[in-house]
Amino acid sequence: MTADTAPILNRFFSGFAAGRRPLLLLDYDGTLAPFHVDRFQAVPWPGARELLQQIQDQQVTRMVVVTGRPGSEIGSLLGLREPIEIWGLHGFERLHPDGRHEREHLPDPVQRNLSAVHEQLTGDSFGGLYEAKPNAAVMHWRGLSAQQAAEVERRTRALFEPLAHGQGFRLLPFEAGLELRAGRDKSAAVDTLLSECADCGPAAYLGDDLTDEAAFRALQGRGLSVLVRPELRDTAADVWLKPPEALLDFLERWRDAVEESSLGRK
Repeated sequence: MTADTAPILNRFFSGFAAGRRPLLLLDYDGTLAPFHVDRFQAVPWPGARELLQQIQDQQVTRMVVVTGRPGSEIGSLLGLREPIEIWGLHGFERLHPDGRHEREHLPDPVQRNLSAVHEQLTGDSFGGLYEAKPNAAVMHWRGLSAQQAAEVERRTRALFEPLAHGQGFRLLPFEAGLELRAGRDKSAAVDTLLSECADCGPAAYLGDDLTDEAAFRALQGRGLSVLVRPELRDTAADVWLKPPEALLDFLERWRDAVEESSLGRK
């Protein structure tokens, strides 16, 4: 990542042109919306929903949310007038705007091990907040004291780490949590969407977490990867934006680039 992002962004937005459809890929939590202990209260940054609605109303950009959440949770939180495509559970499921729903199949041994972890942690979550997903076991400790969080992490790692060695799982840390996941990651969404888009214009992926690094790497040489978070960290992303102001500016520039090109004209 270079220190000066302005030339990179200027070059990117100058690439919007007639006859090509730009592709905007967006993580949700931490990117479009600030984190909330109750994830069902995590609504977009003020102003973000309005800008995304304006981009959608142009009927030019292909806009896709790629999230670690179940995809069904996003539509009501995002609040756009028309449904958009959502890749949920880090790429495990794909929800099309027309209502079609696709899911990856897990091998039977992996599914059995995952079910056993779900049963154990549903009964005793070590003091953390446990989230059972169809493709993952997720432990959160956001909001706990440092001492409590350390104990929850220690016990969670003791359970997860043996399964992450040759058992069909990966261990993935994220902000205030740890995930034991099977199946695809977010790079699958990037690869699939780019392969389907013969007339794609500029493509960008915006994300905040360590789980977004797979998508950043998948987009290298094929689009712009954008780290959106309050503090910079080591990343494969091309540029860093500090929310909410820099995020809103990016979305405004996207809207204006579409409008200024012949793409936005009827």
